[in-house]
Amino acid sequence: MNFIGIIPARYQSSRFPGKPLAKIKDKPMIQWVYENASKALPYVCVATDDDRIFDAVKAFGGEVVKTLPTHQSGTDRCAEAALKIAKNRPVDIVVNIQGDEPFVKPEQIELIKSCFESETEIATLVKKVDSEEELFNPNRPKVVLNKNDFALYFSRSPIPYFRGEENKNWVKKHTFWSHIGMYAFKADVLQKITQLEQGELEMAESLEQLRWLENGYKIKTAETTSATMGIDTPEDLEAALQLF
Repeated sequence: MNFIGIIPARYQSSRFPGKPLAKIKDKPMIQWVYENASKALPYVCVATDDDRIFDAVKAFGGEVVKTLPTHQSGTDRCAEAALKIAKNRPVDIVVNIQGDEPFVKPEQIELIKSCFESETEIATLVKKVDSEEELFNPNRPKVVLNKNDFALYFSRSPIPYFRGEENKNWVKKHTFWSHIGMYAFKADVLQKITQLEQGELEMAESLEQLRWLENGYKIKTAETTSATMGIDTPEDLEAALQLF
């Protein structure tokens, strides 16, 4: 199978404009993402609608394609980029890597790639919830799995509901899973899911993966033990700098 990585990146952000170009030590954030992803994938490309990001990627020698400015999600941007890339190279599986996670680990990408040893349409990563704070944090989506590690449902609420126990005991009594927002798609599936209309579940939870589940697509999961660190605000960037 021919794997490629696509990093969707946009300049505008309500909480952190210009985020992909924010410097972490001597490199823009997008370069850290690109270089780490390249350790696990034979081809990586940034997809952006912004000339500043385009020029920055070119400057460090990376692959980059221009996309439309009208995309509503990173998945939509990936789909357009994948079609352009497929004109020049074979593409079987597309790995969507978040452009604001400079510490993405090659091991995580290898995990998501391993999901495609079977008849997988879409794959993503999960991690065991290890604290009450994480479990009840609506900004950390949770997921319920079946016995074959396919996702049954994603939610911003803690799921399943643990009846008869105080909140502080839930993590001790049951294995809960948080969702790590890296995806991989079969190339044809990526094009199909971007044509789907939003469903009630997605609109309620503001989680696009629920659109795919509502329409019958199966999402395979793999467990990672590594937490990710997304950079959403300038304060997050300061925390990231401390890691160096």
